[in-house]
Amino acid sequence: MKRYEVLNCLLCNSPLDEGVTWKTLLSNRFPRTICLHCEEKFEPCETESRESLISLYKYNDDMKGYLHRYKFMHDVLLAKVFRHQIQQQLSKKKEIIVPIPMHHAKLKERTFAHIDELLNEANIPYVHYLKKITTETQAGKTREERLNAPQIFALKENQDPGNKEFILVDDIYTTGTTINQAKRILLDAGAKSVKAFTLIRG
Repeated sequence: MKRYEVLNCLLCNSPLDEGVTWKTLLSNRFPRTICLHCEEKFEPCETESRESLISLYKYNDDMKGYLHRYKFMHDVLLAKVFRHQIQQQLSKKKEIIVPIPMHHAKLKERTFAHIDELLNEANIPYVHYLKKITTETQAGKTREERLNAPQIFALKENQDPGNKEFILVDDIYTTGTTINQAKRILLDAGAKSVKAFTLIRG
């Protein structure tokens, strides 16, 4: 497990009380990267009965600010903020972890794949089974436009999902269009089951 010493909160820059200690080095918990005050601003999602989708947090103003800094201001260090929570949820899963992919043009513009980085920081192995075939995004669309969006993914060459179990990982779930389209590609190619995990529920 990778260890980084973060001395100040990555969100508000206030000093952190907890540094790297023997306890954090010997345990499975990552050292803290944000202060308790910032951590308390994120609202956990209520546990849902359906196991096909797990989301960790609600999309409140503070989470909106986090996403803006991380994705659009290219603050890749913020991938560390939720690494412990993501690892707790995914590290013992038997399914293959599949990140929702970025289009190569968008990746070049942003310089990093934000879902991949969240998983990298949490030490979660993953495999790219999908590719994005359009630069079109769901942001800014109405609910009706999202639900009627054309297919934006395709199966990657030389990948066979046949009889395998998967967990799709994305940053945010709103109408479910992105997850459902990716899920359909895998199921149509023979996947045994496809679940989903997102950091945020919109």
